[in-house]
Amino acid sequence: MIEKLKIQIQTFFHYSGLLHELVVRDIKVRYRRSFLGLLWTVLNPLLMMTVMTVVFSTFFKNNIANFPVYLLIGNIVFSLNSDSTSQALMSIVGNGGLIKKVYIPKYLFPLSKVMSCLVNFGFSFIALIIVMIVTRSQFHIAMLLSIVPLFYILLFSTGLSLILSSVTVYFRDVAHLYSVFILVWMYLTPIFYPFDILPHRIQTIINFNPMYQYIKYFRMLIMDGTLPGLRANIFCFGLGVITLIFGVFLFQKLQKKFILHI
Repeated sequence: MIEKLKIQIQTFFHYSGLLHELVVRDIKVRYRRSFLGLLWTVLNPLLMMTVMTVVFSTFFKNNIANFPVYLLIGNIVFSLNSDSTSQALMSIVGNGGLIKKVYIPKYLFPLSKVMSCLVNFGFSFIALIIVMIVTRSQFHIAMLLSIVPLFYILLFSTGLSLILSSVTVYFRDVAHLYSVFILVWMYLTPIFYPFDILPHRIQTIINFNPMYQYIKYFRMLIMDGTLPGLRANIFCFGLGVITLIFGVFLFQKLQKKFILHI
């Protein structure tokens, strides 16, 4: 078991250069023929925040302090997971021609989607800082710990990406079903509305929503300047690790017959 893990780690580092190239390719393809290029990763969340603030702040202005920051945190964190998993979903099928020609560790394709979305998240975080400056929000030292929940959500998103990309090879309908699931998931996550307005029974259910817990973690660090307790860290980290382990296990089990279905 240890020897097998050692080989997997060596293989990963051996192909790390290829992973880098795949991430660069994904970013270039996304902004091909775009005049503003990567600048859209800053402008897009700002424009989205402006529109949604105008629409929803009227309803929730008395419930949420600094609604623009509250909204933007929820939006960019949820988008990190939804974008990476949605793009990773078709990553094996979409690279079928390359997989048939040469040997490449297949997990690099969904992983590259997660990494490229991480780059986008970095630029979106710049947009968040701009909004905080404009709205004269207080900057807390705890904000520097945002790397912690970011690590947690990357574990979760990578595991989910491996699951979706491997299952989609066998069941293409997953791509259509997941787009609907993401929409439902978004509305079940307090991104633009306060958690407190929900009935107690619904709050109990939402507390088990992974994305709500990750978004809540970010908001506590950035808006409140407080560090979530041990229970929140165990939940967020544990869920990420469990999802990643299951994703790796399922991917390795199903990848043996990918070539027959792509």
